[in-house]
Order: sequence, then C-alpha cells, then structure tokens
Amino acid sequence: MFKRFFCLTGLFAISLTAHAALEVGDDAPLFEAEAALDGEVFVYSLAAALEDGPVVVYFYPSAYTQGCNIQAHEFSVNMDEFEAAGASVIGVSLDSIDRLVDFSADPEYCAGNLAVASDTLGEVAGAFDLNVRDEVAGAEDTRGVEIGHGFAERVTFVVMPDGEIAATIGGVSPTDNVRQSLEFVQALEL
Repeated sequence: MFKRFFCLTGLFAISLTAHAALEVGDDAPLFEAEAALDGEVFVYSLAAALEDGPVVVYFYPSAYTQGCNIQAHEFSVNMDEFEAAGASVIGVSLDSIDRLVDFSADPEYCAGNLAVASDTLGEVAGAFDLNVRDEVAGAEDTRGVEIGHGFAERVTFVVMPDGEIAATIGGVSPTDNVRQSLEFVQALEL
C-alpha cells in the first residue's frame, strides 16, 4: 500500500478550502514542455519518461529564489539515489527557458544533474490543479534579476508508470519535500 501525503500549501499560504492539488489515485496529466538539463534545451515528455519508471514531478515557484535554490540543490545531490530507486525527476516552474538554461547548469543548484521544464503560461501547473499566483511587480531573484513571471505552488507528485499519482507531497520545507519524495520512491516495490 502506498503512503499518502497531502499538499495544499506552497510559496503563499492557501487555505485548505481554497485550492487542492491532484490527489493520490488521480491520473497525472501527460505533458510535453521545453526543458533544460546542464544548459541544453530539449523537449521533455512525461509519457516518454514514464516508460522508464516512476517520475517525480515537482513544481516550484521560481528558479533563483531561496527555497527553490535549496530544493533544486537537494534533488541534484540526491539524483543518484532517485535513479537507484528507478525514478526520474523533473522540476516545473513558470520560468522562461532562458532562465532555466542557466539554472540547470548552475553548479550551486541543478548542477547539470536535474532537468527543469518551462511552463510559462502555467498550463501544466493548472492541469495538476495547482494554484498559480500572478507575477509580483518588481520581485527579484537571489541574483538581483527581476523574476517577471507568476508562481506555481511548491508541490511534488510521484507518478507511477501507469500514469497514476502515488503521492502528493507539500506543505513542508524544500529539504523535507525532497527527503519525503526520495523515501517514497525508495519504498516502492517495483
């Protein structure tokens, strides 16, 4: 039996009745998106990734922001353990592909180990029933660069090869989000 995790909060406080992410047992929306890995752009396909095993799909508010930097770093340094458990990982945000090219190669964060996908219109986040907040005028990232886009909730889904969501993780720190994701995929009996 799968452990059940719930997530209904992210960068901004959201009441439990205001919005809910897809839950355990729901079918994950299959998506394709422009993505970056180690500074190189490619088209990511969730359907294709699921052919190789479970996929950890994690949504985050923005590259180069405090919590997202921590989360990307934690996924990156634990990528070998995710792969040993038979899972792959894709990060999704409303960042432009140009921002993600830099972020994916940045040795402090994704370090060339973690793929990140661009969902500039928030359509992928919306398909997962995530709250998408409007852009905050003048908001800057940790580099002092204007962010210039909206923000999706920080929520992680573990999607099984049949497309079913096995875990929804959130409402925890970025570090705990990665730890819980890893513990979940390690506990799967594939």
